[in-house]
Amino acid sequence: MNPKTLLQPADWAKPKGYANGVAAHGLQVFVAGQIGWNAQCQFESDDFVEQTRQALLNIRAVLAEAGAAPCHITRMTWYVVDKREYLSRGREVGQVYREVLGQEYGVAMSAVQVVALMEDRARVEIEVTAVVPDAGSRSHAGEHDTPED
Repeated sequence: MNPKTLLQPADWAKPKGYANGVAAHGLQVFVAGQIGWNAQCQFESDDFVEQTRQALLNIRAVLAEAGAAPCHITRMTWYVVDKREYLSRGREVGQVYREVLGQEYGVAMSAVQVVALMEDRARVEIEVTAVVPDAGSRSHAGEHDTPED
């Protein structure tokens, strides 16, 4: 049995780069909102894409603490302070996403513009939920359904 199933109503257009819904069984891992600072809580850049890269690296590190990997992510919420920057730099964001998390697009994703984040220098905050399958149903990365890019 596939531990992660994408939920796609038959008469809906297929989304690009995310899933409309995901169902999974196993250990649930909840990662708090991660921003673009390093492990010492210091920003190395004010650039949106570089902060996105660092936030995704932080997510990957927290997931690893639970024995999880990017392929286990089921839900992701992005909080951005400037939606125009997010949209205009989408190609760069996609490239960073693939570099850090791989080709994992089987994720129910939301993006929200906010007035500000708690850390003044933060341009983006990302939180995720992941599900690590039970030992009997584990698959290797890439063995589950993914939507078209």
